[in-house]
Amino acid sequence: MAEKKKKNTEQIEALNTQLEAAKGDYLRLMAEFDTFRRRSAEERLSLVSSASADTIKGLLPILDDCEIALKNLENSKDSDAAKEGTQMIFSKLTAYLKTKGLERIEAKGADFDTELHEAVTTFPAPSEDLKGKVIEVVQTGYTLGGKVLRYAKVVVGA
Repeated sequence: MAEKKKKNTEQIEALNTQLEAAKGDYLRLMAEFDTFRRRSAEERLSLVSSASADTIKGLLPILDDCEIALKNLENSKDSDAAKEGTQMIFSKLTAYLKTKGLERIEAKGADFDTELHEAVTTFPAPSEDLKGKVIEVVQTGYTLGGKVLRYAKVVVGA
């Protein structure tokens, strides 16, 4: 009887050891799965945001063309309908892109910042207070979600 009891105790201990090992394997597997799920979600989010950034980046030349058209229409004697129509299209496009996180980099008169601006050329500053500042914007820059999508191309006062 004592021998049978000893054998049963050994079996119970062996089963407990197997159970603890299985529990450990299960917990590791669950942790790995949780990490996998989190990484997959992050990658999916990154993929979606980079796809939207590419799409919006493709629309920037259209915004530039609208700005040029508006400047040209201001100086022309064409119909007011053309001016209003172009302004309406530009306003709707910029409003839509703003809802997607696109922000214009306001550069004219600001201090030159290599994080936001790309100097196309330098020009003698007309006054001392314009040295190191943006005198003219050649191409508007934009940020998307706080990250620079396109640097503003500027003329800097020297």
